[in-house]
Amino acid sequence: MKPGFTRTNLLTSAIVLASAYVTTPAMAADTYVIDASHTQVFFIVERFGFNNTIGSFTDVKGTLVLDEDNPANSSVNVKIKTNSLWSGHAEREKHVKGKFWLNVEEFPTITFTSTKVILDGEKNAKVTGDLTIWGKTQPAVLDVTLNKIGMDRATKKNAAGFSAMTKINRSDYGHTIAAPMVGDEVMIKIEALSHLQD
Repeated sequence: MKPGFTRTNLLTSAIVLASAYVTTPAMAADTYVIDASHTQVFFIVERFGFNNTIGSFTDVKGTLVLDEDNPANSSVNVKIKTNSLWSGHAEREKHVKGKFWLNVEEFPTITFTSTKVILDGEKNAKVTGDLTIWGKTQPAVLDVTLNKIGMDRATKKNAAGFSAMTKINRSDYGHTIAAPMVGDEVMIKIEALSHLQD
């Protein structure tokens, strides 16, 4: 061996290199901001057994922290303005926003803050979190599909799009008005687009 390259020196160099590799931090997770103009939150609830009433919220804000290397470290935080309810019928919207239903004056927001992410397939995950409605917080589990990560041709920004769905019971949040004529179970469907934070 040449001077300076003894077995001891080689072993020491290998240990140093290995230590440096192990302690090098992983790539940081990316933060995406929800694009309200391309995000819809729908709810579906049975009405008198005749049909299902469908509505949506148009004012949705929040962030998605996406860790592609370790998806379990990902998280989501969303705030919905209840006054942004849209149903396609002005009188019904006024009624649902009133004190007997959403009561938007006393409870202006619905929030969801994730607490755990468990992969359920290559692009699917179960996202558990705290859902707050009518001022009461209960755990909820979203079945989430990550549709695509890539360049949004319209905005020229990196984007992440996902679909999600869950079911809740109104009674779990202390809301039992018109039960059982109006269904206790509410289905929630989400179609969301988010852009990489600048």
